[in-house]
Amino acid sequence: MNTIDKPIAAQKRIALVAHDNRKQGLIDWCQKHRAILEQHQLLGTGTTGSQIESSTGMRVEKLFSGPMGGDQQLGAKICQGDVDILIFFWDPFEPMPHDPDVKALLRIAAVWNIPVACNASSADMMIHSALMSQSFARQVPDYQSYLASRTGDFAV
Repeated sequence: MNTIDKPIAAQKRIALVAHDNRKQGLIDWCQKHRAILEQHQLLGTGTTGSQIESSTGMRVEKLFSGPMGGDQQLGAKICQGDVDILIFFWDPFEPMPHDPDVKALLRIAAVWNIPVACNASSADMMIHSALMSQSFARQVPDYQSYLASRTGDFAV
């Protein structure tokens, strides 16, 4: 697949997601890094977003709850270029009824080359990166080229 450079702006759009057993850990992490997070746009799946907003006072754009389609909503936002970073504290010990949605979300983040942190240590490294406060280019699939190659297969 061909790729193109797409800039990530200095002000990031950060998606925050956590499974039930990891929500408090993500809330604690957000409180610890509030000064940095407040400089960016935050969005999250319904329950997680609501709890972060309530606990920290930071504005969080709330999507549906994960099991109700929030993970898929977030995946669509990644495809549309509306998410720059995914911080997803998932629970590796607890199977979730919406595990296929979670796997799809992580797959889409990989396809569109979105930085992903799945625990506090990786999230700490990401948020303290020099790239957090500046614009930088990332390689993403060249969808127009892909589409042209696919529609060319069906030309008469």
